[in-house]
Amino acid sequence: MKLILAVLVLVLVVETQAQWYKYPGQAIGGAKDMWRAYRDMREADTIGADKYFHARGNYDAANRGPGGRWAAEVISDAREALQALTDYFGCPSSSRAPVCSIIVPACMEILV
Repeated sequence: MKLILAVLVLVLVVETQAQWYKYPGQAIGGAKDMWRAYRDMREADTIGADKYFHARGNYDAANRGPGGRWAAEVISDAREALQALTDYFGCPSSSRAPVCSIIVPACMEILV
């Protein structure tokens, strides 16, 4: 009886995840959606629009299914962790790095 119950529960669980083989493809597609949104953001070059493009990438990736949702979550968490790390150490973002590499030494000379 316990074996039959265990098999029944397993079948129900597996049935809900019956398309597990699509997961890697969805994850790759979700990562491509996030990359496309990032590329579009860089091309638009609009100040303050990063949240829109990030949300659009998340939306597109999540619509692919569980794999895309996972990819969007991982990429978003990595982005936030990297941003927190650069903020903590005072490193400029990559878009401002050329400007800061010129301005910061000049400011340091004035202050010293």
